[in-house]
Amino acid sequence: MQPWALTFSYGRALQQSVLKAWQGKDENIAAAQEQLTIRARANSEACQGKYEGSGKGGAAAAGSLHQKNYSY
Repeated sequence: MQPWALTFSYGRALQQSVLKAWQGKDENIAAAQEQLTIRARANSEACQGKYEGSGKGGAAAAGSLHQKNYSY
């Protein structure tokens, strides 16, 4: 074990699922909150090395977040 923590940014994955479910409509707020819970739980499991696919029910789970020529 190393004396530092290895972390990742899951922000984009969290946002994509929530925004896809919400679509800017008040009637989709509960669905968006459910997606946030699904992704947050999956991210927590991944950070602990316990992820086994629990995030597959997310709204954006089947899609790719890859953007060609994206610059950070």
